[in-house]
Amino acid sequence: MPVLARLAIAVPLALVTTAAWADEPPAPAQIAEWIDQLGAEQFAQREAASRSLAAAGRAAVGPLAAAIGRDDLEVASRAVEIVRGFLSSDDEALAGQAEQVLEAVAEGPDTAVAQLAVGTLDFHHRGMTEAAREQLESLGAVITDGFLVSGSRGLQVTLNSRWRGGAEDLRLLSRLRGIRLVGVFGVPLDGAAAAALGRLRGVESLQLFGTGIADDHLAALAEKLPETRIDIRKGGKLGVAGQPMVGPCVITHVQEGSAAAKAGLQIGDVIVAIDGGPVANFEALTERVGRHAPGDALDLEVERTAPGEQARRFTRAITLDGWE
Repeated sequence: MPVLARLAIAVPLALVTTAAWADEPPAPAQIAEWIDQLGAEQFAQREAASRSLAAAGRAAVGPLAAAIGRDDLEVASRAVEIVRGFLSSDDEALAGQAEQVLEAVAEGPDTAVAQLAVGTLDFHHRGMTEAAREQLESLGAVITDGFLVSGSRGLQVTLNSRWRGGAEDLRLLSRLRGIRLVGVFGVPLDGAAAAALGRLRGVESLQLFGTGIADDHLAALAEKLPETRIDIRKGGKLGVAGQPMVGPCVITHVQEGSAAAKAGLQIGDVIVAIDGGPVANFEALTERVGRHAPGDALDLEVERTAPGEQARRFTRAITLDGWE
C-alpha cells in the first residue's frame, strides 16, 4: 500500500501529546525497542509504539531521525509522522528539532520518504507564510509581487547588502507561497545556504551575483532545481538594461550613478563588442559582464546615432561596480 494511503488510515499522531514525561525520560534502550516495534506485524503494537515515542518528546528525536534512514518503509514513514506531530508542540526547541530533521530528509535522496517529508513541510509551512515573510523582511529581504519577463506573476525576493540573516534564516523562503524569482546580490553563500535555496519549489529564476558559491554546492543546487534558470555571475555590474533575446544589444535604461552612467553611456546606444569580442544581444552582454568581478576594467565598443547624423563608433573604458 502506498505510504500516504497507509498513513491516512493510521491514528493521527498530531493528536497525541508531546509533553515531557512526568518523571525521568525513557531510557535509550526503551526508545530503541519502541522504534523496532514501529515495524511490528500487529497494527496495535505499531500504534502503541508510535504513541509512546510521541510522548517521549525530545528524547525520541535523535533515534527517530536515525529510524527514518532505515531501509524499512513502514518504520521510516511512521517515524516521519511522529516527527510531524512534534512540529505543533508548545516546546519550541522540540518543534525546531523536528523541523530540522524533516528538512534534512527532504534535502536527501529523492525517495518516497523524502517526498513525504517535503509534503509534510509544505503543509506545515502554509500556515506559517505570513510570519515567515515578516521575519525575512525584518532581516532585510525585499519581497514584491509582480510580473517576470516570462509573463508569469509571483513573488520576487531580493537579498542584497541589507540582508542580515544567515543560512538558517534562508529556510524561511520555503514557507512563502508563489516565489518565482530569487535574487542574491553580494551575499556569500555556503553549502548550508545552497541547501536552503534547494528547498524552493516553483522558482523560475535564481540570480546569484557575487555570492562566491562553490562549484560543488552550485551543482547540488542545480540538481535540486532542474526546472529553475540559475544565473551565476562573479559580481561585476555595468548598470544597464536592454531587451532580452533580441539583437542587437540596444541600451534601454542606464542606472543613475552606475559604471555605465559614469562612462557616459546613453539610452539608445548599441554595445557592439567587449574587449574586442562581438556582442550579439543583451543576453550576450550580461553573460560577458557576469564573468567579471567588481573593479574589473572593460573596453566597450559602442555605436551611437544622433538625430540627423550617421552612426558613429567609439570605445569606452569602464570599471565595473558590484551588486548591492
